[in-house]
Amino acid sequence: MKLLVSVVDAGEARAAAAAGADIVDVKNPAEGSLGAPAPGGIADVRVAVPAELPVSAAIGDMPNLPGTAALAALGAARSGATYVKVGLWGVSTEHEAVDLLRAVRDAVADVPGTVVVAAAYADARRVAHAPLAPELLPRVARAAGVGACLLDTAFKDGSGLLQWLSPGALATVVADAHAAGLQFALAGALRAEDLSAVRDTGADIAGVRSAACVDGRRSGSLEAARVRALRAACATPARASP
Repeated sequence: MKLLVSVVDAGEARAAAAAGADIVDVKNPAEGSLGAPAPGGIADVRVAVPAELPVSAAIGDMPNLPGTAALAALGAARSGATYVKVGLWGVSTEHEAVDLLRAVRDAVADVPGTVVVAAAYADARRVAHAPLAPELLPRVARAAGVGACLLDTAFKDGSGLLQWLSPGALATVVADAHAAGLQFALAGALRAEDLSAVRDTGADIAGVRSAACVDGRRSGSLEAARVRALRAACATPARASP
């Protein structure tokens, strides 16, 4: 399982890359769960890390505005992001989600190697306007013709992914995505001790921010030693139940 580490600037990106991150993700935590960074921030990270290391970027917890999403996605791709993550925040139905994702897919079609990531929220039931249910994510991603899925959490209040969906439920969604030919990433306040269970769901990628930072705080500075420990945890299978 690959380790994605979210960073806020080029300095953190260099540290994450040197410590073994498989994907360096650029985000702006001040703007939400999938807060969008400035194009220049993505470009700076792309220059800062080795050319063979993929860079990903969120384009925001997106309202149901396909044109806005398309423009943001093109900006991220042109700035150097291989993975462009679209938070399906403002869509509640499969039809709305597919339309939004298709707009993003079409916008980046001429940028070679770009992978659009459809992102839903494991804790969607906490949100008053009821965004897309997480179990529908593989189906809408396949229908839209994008390449990957991400389940994250909408609220960054210490409530983690595994508090909202069991490993068994996650494994089912991951299997649905793989059957559709999609990559699958899991994130949401994941700790080092969670990663073996996440790995056993079959997920391709585990995404972290808080666990890689000083004192486990999302707003803290990234620590290389924490990234190395997380990388090692990604390779460790869960213990069998007695």
